[in-house]
Amino acid sequence: MKTLWAILVVLILLLQVRLWIGEGSFAQVWSLEKAIAEQRAENAGLAGRNDRLYAEVRNLRNEQGAVEERARMNLGLIREDETFFLVVEN
Repeated sequence: MKTLWAILVVLILLLQVRLWIGEGSFAQVWSLEKAIAEQRAENAGLAGRNDRLYAEVRNLRNEQGAVEERARMNLGLIREDETFFLVVEN
């Protein structure tokens, strides 16, 4: 009877080791859940950035004034009937 109990205890210990350390263990599940949460947070930030970029693209496609504003700010666009003034601060 003692050998049967010893065998049962060894089997239970082996199952516990697999539960806590082996593949599909609690530790592995916890680390995967943490990685999933981090990835979801990163994806949410990237989705917000994508939304802002899509809004900017729609604005540039639909409004001629937006394209002209970009050209003025980034490329220094000046029309023929305009006078350019450069204000230098000391």
